[in-house]
Amino acid sequence: MLKLFYTPGTCSLASHIALEEAGAAYEVHRVDFSKAEQTKPDYLSINPKGRVPALVTDRGILTETPAILAYIAQSFPKARLAPLDDPFEFARLQSFVSYLCSTVHVAHAHARRAGRWADDPAAQEAMKAKVPQNMGDCFALIERTMFAGPFVLGDSYSIADPYLFTIASWLESDGVDPARFPRILDHRNRMGERQAVAKVLAAVQA
Repeated sequence: MLKLFYTPGTCSLASHIALEEAGAAYEVHRVDFSKAEQTKPDYLSINPKGRVPALVTDRGILTETPAILAYIAQSFPKARLAPLDDPFEFARLQSFVSYLCSTVHVAHAHARRAGRWADDPAAQEAMKAKVPQNMGDCFALIERTMFAGPFVLGDSYSIADPYLFTIASWLESDGVDPARFPRILDHRNRMGERQAVAKVLAAVQA
């Protein structure tokens, strides 16, 4: 059985939702950041990066959200969570997911983990102050040029949707008014009504 290591409020939510949407048999293990469990030997033996998510499979352990999402989509093709039969559309999906991972998530992280990039307190504060603008710019680009609607790729739901939902849920805490992006806000609201999403949210908030 698949085992997902997660922490509430993190990007691991996207993989959790994708597993539920896929109808996968899985179990979850919470990593408590408040107790720094991600830095302890037990968890580092699973993911030496000390981050979530991590997915334990019968062939080994996967990390990084884009890789885990692609694995889920390819492992459960009947769920139709990715355009697996269309190389261009699959690449377009990966382009979107990669942007969330490499750019948007990093912009968000500057508010909470500026120490990763600078030791100078003044530099860290400058990074934090820039987060609302950077996150707003990222979502403006998504709203304007990358989001097809009603789902990320258009009419078909995919692994990109729980990932966008997850990161869009951080907007308020990053000082960004989601009403600036009506299409993304509508997507976030509709995602919250999906049975799989509601089930996962109830589980991680319990």
